Amino acid sequence: MNYRAVESTGEYVARLETGADWREELEALATAVEADAAWFSALGAVQDAEVWFYDQETLEYEPVTFDEPLEVASCVGNVSLLDGDRFAHTHAVLSRPDGTALAGHLNAATVFAGEVYMRTFDEPLERAHDETTDLDLWL
Repeated sequence: MNYRAVESTGEYVARLETGADWREELEALATAVEADAAWFSALGAVQDAEVWFYDQETLEYEPVTFDEPLEVASCVGNVSLLDGDRFAHTHAVLSRPDGTALAGHLNAATVFAGEVYMRTFDEPLERAHDETTDLDLWL
């Protein structure tokens, strides 16, 4: 297990811009507050979404695209450095009008409305390639 103590440096709330990319808005917030490490939660609605599922046998992400309005019932994740850039590792539970839930790694989505809470930390989190999982994980 890889763990460490973290000291909070700030807490922020933000409204995401309609028409923007959901994950890019999270990364822009992290850049605006100079956060190289953060934890966030968010909610709202999107106009479309691309969710990834990681196949543990093939060690590849499989994208699933939804070209429809969806509620963001829950969105959680963290900000870390990946190849020197801020990366928002984002997971979401999305719902259709009938209550059907869709979930996974949220790669992209067009914001209809979104609100986010972000807590930032003093020490950067950095990602590097992990041979076992073939994922970019925290060092």
